[in-house]
Amino acid sequence: MSKVTYYTEQGLANLKAELHQLKTVERPSISAQIGEARDKGYLSENAEYDAAKEAQGMLEMRIAKLEERASNARLVDESQLDNEKVLILSTVRILNQNMNKEVTYTLVAENEADLKAGKLSVESPFGKGLLGKKVGDIGEIAVPTGILKLEILEITR
Repeated sequence: MSKVTYYTEQGLANLKAELHQLKTVERPSISAQIGEARDKGYLSENAEYDAAKEAQGMLEMRIAKLEERASNARLVDESQLDNEKVLILSTVRILNQNMNKEVTYTLVAENEADLKAGKLSVESPFGKGLLGKKVGDIGEIAVPTGILKLEILEITR
């Protein structure tokens, strides 16, 4: 059974755009490369042909993976989420009690995570440690150096 993944509208649009790019641009390009390599002669000793066939196999695996992901994708209805506890799409201001430092993250689906942009996956240890918490709660996350204590200061959308 496949895993359902949740997306924002933008995240699902990005997934579909990547899939479209792979099918309409990359796939024909690799087919053309295989055709050119095939025209160069004996296939068992043709490195270009082997490389193009390998690239085609990798591309087809990527397409299959994205198609499966798209078929199991569900849009998150932001209007149905409450700000009382940390959920997917929550923007959370937290205090790292170990370092006495405040940071803000938005919890997103695993495929939309981008730490530099402040988007943290709900599947990550930090995301799992914050999910379901309310303002004032402390999430404890096991890290290699011990237990990290994160206090929830504010939850917004």
